[in-house]
Amino acid sequence: QVQLVESGGGLVQAGGSLRLSCAASGSILNIDAMGWFRRGPGKQRELVARITTGGSTNYADSVKGRFTISRDNAKNLVSLQMNSLKSEDTAVYYCNVQNNYGRWSIYWGQGTQVTVSS
Repeated sequence: QVQLVESGGGLVQAGGSLRLSCAASGSILNIDAMGWFRRGPGKQRELVARITTGGSTNYADSVKGRFTISRDNAKNLVSLQMNSLKSEDTAVYYCNVQNNYGRWSIYWGQGTQVTVSS
């Protein structure tokens, strides 16, 4: 199993910033990428940002220009710097790992709550 532990969430006013962190451990062979997902109230979980071992990144249109994903490959750590936060960013944020076949792990952590007040 892959173990994922997220941290860094909290309550912040609109326009503020937060930095989320995630540590991955366990059975994580052949990891090609790591990413951040979120699930807002009444919504499905969506991919927010992704970063490959080589450093290539992808962002959801809703966060592009405001969020930055980074990764420490050796330590299996991934972070998400969130700036200019909006109420619409309120969600539980989860990290995950992706193998070289493009498959995300079926094992999820508890996530970390981000609440943005207007």
